[in-house]
Amino acid sequence: MFTRFILFISILLIAGFSTSAQEGSSSPYSFLGLGTKAFRGTVENRSMGGLATFSDSIHLNLRNPAAYSDLQLTAFSAGVTANSTKLKTNTTSTDINYFTLDYISIGLPFNNLGVGFGVKPRSAVGYELEESSQTSISRFEGRGGLNTVYFSVGFEPIKNLRLGGTANYNFGDIENKAIIFRNQVQFASREINFTDIKGFSFDIGALYDVKLSNKITLKSSVRYETESSLDVSRRRELSTIQQGQNGAENVVNQINVDPVDTEIDLPEMYAFGLGLGQDRKWFVGLEYENYTAGDFSELGFNFGSEVVQKEASTFKFGGFYIPRYNDPVSYFKRIVYRAGIRYEESGLQYRGEDINEFGISFGLGLPAGRVFTNANIGVEYFERGTTSNNLIQENFISVFMSFSFNDKWFIKSKYN
Repeated sequence: MFTRFILFISILLIAGFSTSAQEGSSSPYSFLGLGTKAFRGTVENRSMGGLATFSDSIHLNLRNPAAYSDLQLTAFSAGVTANSTKLKTNTTSTDINYFTLDYISIGLPFNNLGVGFGVKPRSAVGYELEESSQTSISRFEGRGGLNTVYFSVGFEPIKNLRLGGTANYNFGDIENKAIIFRNQVQFASREINFTDIKGFSFDIGALYDVKLSNKITLKSSVRYETESSLDVSRRRELSTIQQGQNGAENVVNQINVDPVDTEIDLPEMYAFGLGLGQDRKWFVGLEYENYTAGDFSELGFNFGSEVVQKEASTFKFGGFYIPRYNDPVSYFKRIVYRAGIRYEESGLQYRGEDINEFGISFGLGLPAGRVFTNANIGVEYFERGTTSNNLIQENFISVFMSFSFNDKWFIKSKYN
C-alpha cells in the first residue's frame, strides 16, 4: 500500500507541473479575468451534462466533497480531453485542435469517512486576436491559467445524510500581450502583463437520500463555494519593437514597471440538485448553479468598457442507465449509458452581447480489468458565443476519457 501511495504522490506532482504548462484554451473569450472555465467535473459528470448530484461507492465525484463518504474502495482516477474547435465569424472560420489533462485524483474510504486529494485546472487563458483600422493594427495574445491542488473530506453523521468540505490551493500565472502597429510609425508599441496568482478557497457540500419505495430513491444535493481572496503579483513590460522575420519581435527600447501586489476575489457559488433513481439501474436528475459577478479589475488587463461581468448561472439535466450491472454473460448489459444537456449563462457580456453556452453530451462506462475497475468515455458538442455584432462563435466537439482503478489499500493482516 505504501508503494502505491508514493507512486500516486509522484504522479500528482508531475501532473501539477503538466497542468501549469499546458495550453488549456483556444477561446478568444478567455481574455477576461482568469480565463474560461477549465474544469467541468469528471468524465462521468460531463457525460451527464455536468450533473454532480449522484454519487456511488466506486466513482469519484469531484464537484461535491460529501460524495467521498460513499466510497467503499480506494479509487484512483485520471481524465484527459481532446478538443476540436471551430471559430467562426460572419465571413471566416478557423479550426483548432488541442489536448488537455483534466484531473488526477484519489479517494480513500475509512468506514463512514472518506478523504480525497488531487490536482485539476480551474481556468485557462489562450487567445490570439487582431483588430484593424485605417490607421493601425492591434494584436492581442494571452496564455496561462489557474490550477488547483485540493484536499477533501466527506462523512455521514446520520444515515442517508452525507456532509463534506474541500480546501483548495489555487496557483498559476497569466501572460497578456498587446502590440499596436501604426501607419507611418517605424516602431510598434508592445505591452506585456505578467500576473502571478495564489491563494486558498473553500467549498462545502451535502447529499441526502430519501427512500420513496423499495426501488426508487430521491436524491438531493447542495454545494457552496465561499468568496475567497487570492494574492496577485503583477508586473508590466513596456517596449518599442520592430517586427523581424518569421514574426520575431526585436526590442528597440524597454521599460520595466515596478511590480504591484494586490488581491482579487473569486466569486461566491451555490448549487442545488434533485434526482430520482434505482440503485445500480438508472438515475435522472437536474441541477442549478449560480455564481456572483466577478470583479477582476485588479488584474490590470481587460478590454475596457466593452466588457461587463454579470452574475452567472448554469442549468443541467442528465442521467444514466445500466441494463444489468452484474450480468454474468453479456458485457454490453453491464455498460453504463449516460447522457445530458446543459445551458450556461457565463456572466460575460461583450459589445452588448451575452456570451452563453449550450451543450449536449453522451458517454459510456465500460467495465475493465478487475471487478470494479472501469473506463469512461464521453463526447460533448457545445456552442459558445455569437457571430452578432462582429463577434466570434465557438463550436466545440470534445472527446473525454478517464480510467478509474478501484481496490482495497488498507487491509489488516491476519495470521493463523
